[in-house]
Amino acid sequence: MHDIIRRLDEKRAAARLGGGEKRIEAQHAKGKLTARERIELLLDPDSFEEWDMFVEHRCTDFGMAEQKVPGDGVVTGYGTVNGRLVFVFSQDFTVFGGALSEAHAEKICKIMDHAMKVGAPVIGLNDSGGARIQEGVASLGGYAEVFQRNVLASGVVPQISLIMGPCAGGAVYSPAMTDFIFMVKDSSYMFVTGPDVVKTVTHEEVTAEELGGAMTHSTKSGVADLAFENDVEALMMLRRFIAYLPSNNREKPPVVPTDDPPDRLDFSLDTLVPDNPNKPYDIKELIIKTVDEGDFFELAPDYAKNIVIGFGRMNGQTVGIVANQPLVLAGCLDIRSSIKGARFVRFCDAFNIPIITFVDVPGFMPGTAQEYGGIIKHGAKLLYAYAECTVPKVTVITRKAYGGAYDVMSSKHLRGDVNFAWPSAEIAVMGPKGAVEIIFRKDIGDPRKIAERTEEYKQKFANPFVAGARGFIDDVIMPHETRRRICRSLAMLKDKKLENPWRKHGNIPL
Repeated sequence: MHDIIRRLDEKRAAARLGGGEKRIEAQHAKGKLTARERIELLLDPDSFEEWDMFVEHRCTDFGMAEQKVPGDGVVTGYGTVNGRLVFVFSQDFTVFGGALSEAHAEKICKIMDHAMKVGAPVIGLNDSGGARIQEGVASLGGYAEVFQRNVLASGVVPQISLIMGPCAGGAVYSPAMTDFIFMVKDSSYMFVTGPDVVKTVTHEEVTAEELGGAMTHSTKSGVADLAFENDVEALMMLRRFIAYLPSNNREKPPVVPTDDPPDRLDFSLDTLVPDNPNKPYDIKELIIKTVDEGDFFELAPDYAKNIVIGFGRMNGQTVGIVANQPLVLAGCLDIRSSIKGARFVRFCDAFNIPIITFVDVPGFMPGTAQEYGGIIKHGAKLLYAYAECTVPKVTVITRKAYGGAYDVMSSKHLRGDVNFAWPSAEIAVMGPKGAVEIIFRKDIGDPRKIAERTEEYKQKFANPFVAGARGFIDDVIMPHETRRRICRSLAMLKDKKLENPWRKHGNIPL
């Protein structure tokens, strides 16, 4: 018995040591934490229950039979974040560069299966050189097993990927199918093929950072939702982020007690929208002044900045916020912003999170680049997402709501539950000048007549009353009472029940 206990202690010590002191020091020298240190920071103290510490790979080729490390390059198990259950895997770069073997994949699959059974989020801390080449197709099969579980878990439990090191080849597709991807600046990378292969195939000279670094993916490609300065900040922000999400699709989002009164008024909002309709303003000011305690967790802040998405709370309840940003491209919807908004709306709908939409949109972005890029199909993604969505939807039109973009942004016609407009709202097919030049084309040579007609059009449509007369707007509200009216609407909608017709799944315009 004593012999078994001694061997147990030895195996535990070997697993905890991973690839050894030298490799741990090398990891620290790069400014990176080890797999276990990351788990300790992410989870509540003493809450981690580790599984499969003694798992080893089964490969005998290329001298691998002599190279076995308990745990095989990934630490898996479950614990709590702010007292709530989560499952986690953390890849260990000190063991075979975190490369995925068949046994490594089996460990990840086990916790994903259990997360689905009990309804808890899955958090992946990715730090891996990709497939373990020595295992060949067995490693690729392991990846596919993980991919299959990512798909089955999608919309059932939240899946979050934190990229904390290199992530190449097949390793990028599992994070790509999760709900959110966070990265660490200067130490994490994602690419299908690395810089050397790119140079060989396309003769392009590119660094790893330029090809797939955190800034590239959070500003240019939109693959990553946020980029953080270091491992510690990333893990702390992930703890904060998890607090907004329900544990699974059968739960309502968590409610956090607040001292911020739901009927709080903010009179500074009455002067937020400038008198000049062409002058921009920052929609984030409205969001921050409306949500509980000014606490707004923005996602993808540096990508497709003409739309703002993120989580806040209203009277303690998590809400998803989608808002046009007049500061960027006048708030127009383009390909990138449509995709960014649509994916976020679908996540909120899958996990019972009410959606608040702030609208100031002059239309879809014109131009050949947008048309050739497929704005019609990509714009339809946002339309599809809002139309399919069954969670409570509250919309506030602050200024412009023109053309098809008015329809798309959670209008009454797409089953918006409560639709408000500020007195500054203009709901029309297009802006007054463009409309008059089409309707009264014959008067274009007469500036006086055009000015008269423009004023006439403004009186008719540059206000919320025509839409209000048809019931497309439920009420015209003063900006200062926005928070109070949204909180009341959400309280009224808390037991909303709406189901779409039965189907295997819809066919979103991908």
